[in-house]
Amino acid sequence: MSYQMAIDLLERRGVSISSIAEIVYILQSPYYPNLREEECVNSVKAVLCKREVQYTLMTGIALDELAEKGMLPQPLQAVMEADESLYGADETLALGITNVYGMIGLTGFGYLDKLKLGIIGRLNDDQNSIHVFLDDLVAGVAAAASARIAHRHEGAKVYPHL
Repeated sequence: MSYQMAIDLLERRGVSISSIAEIVYILQSPYYPNLREEECVNSVKAVLCKREVQYTLMTGIALDELAEKGMLPQPLQAVMEADESLYGADETLALGITNVYGMIGLTGFGYLDKLKLGIIGRLNDDQNSIHVFLDDLVAGVAAAASARIAHRHEGAKVYPHL
């Protein structure tokens, strides 16, 4: 898998880098008023360059697509079609992405999973496709990209005594 394949998978499912970067901007701009959208786009791209993120996207998107084709074994097929709220494997898979940049990614993911900002909400509400995994995976990428900015930003606190 490669970075470009990850981009292609996302775009095939209606997700652009800029749609994820918009969420990152919403999360981080209150803390960094000089944050530019370009920095958010670059952070999303950096997250998507990680091989474990690419593999996670590949896995989740494949499961969504197989469910759309009715190709999963029962009762998993029914669980996916219903987007069963207690399923949890979708969030579990996405947490692997959030952990790439530490605990702040986890809190960002929880926030996004609850609010369903931007493209996450559109995927979640799409009645014509199955996005059981994709909405959470996108939230995971956005949370990780947001955490990456928080870790790298010049405004991050420095503790001189350490």
